[in-house]
Amino acid sequence: MKYSRNMNHVGLSVTDIDAAADWYVETFGCTVLMAPIAAEEDGSYFAEIVADIFAPGFKLMKLAHLATGDGVGIELFEFTNPKAERREDNFEYWKSGIFHICLTDPNIEVLAKRINETGGRQRSKVWKLFDDKPYKVCYCEDPWGNIVELSSHSYVQTWSNYDRPHQP
Repeated sequence: MKYSRNMNHVGLSVTDIDAAADWYVETFGCTVLMAPIAAEEDGSYFAEIVADIFAPGFKLMKLAHLATGDGVGIELFEFTNPKAERREDNFEYWKSGIFHICLTDPNIEVLAKRINETGGRQRSKVWKLFDDKPYKVCYCEDPWGNIVELSSHSYVQTWSNYDRPHQP
């Protein structure tokens, strides 16, 4: 049977998990499901899972679980051995892989300003996507360099009624 799966969570690497968890709660209103905890190669069952995922070289990390208003998780990771490093170029959009997350807020101008005021950065102007609709987007980044798009309306509401929205 063919069906569309639900988005469960996204994982973000940061260099200061305590500050990042606080920032996501204060800036986006996320709910803390699990405060930051340490995970290390200590022979425990959880350590076996983590070692299997991150393989050779992994020794120690911290992780926290947050949730957005619609129940999608944001899993924060701070790798401490090997030590987390901020990417020099955090916007290599031409390379394969995930390059941003997107959060929905009805007033993205205010949220983008809040991101700037709390250590993040607004990367683009606020853009209206269509002449005949109020849908707006803006690209920002969190204080750890993770790209965060802001959208004024849900993804389905914005894109479901257009076959080729930007074509003449």
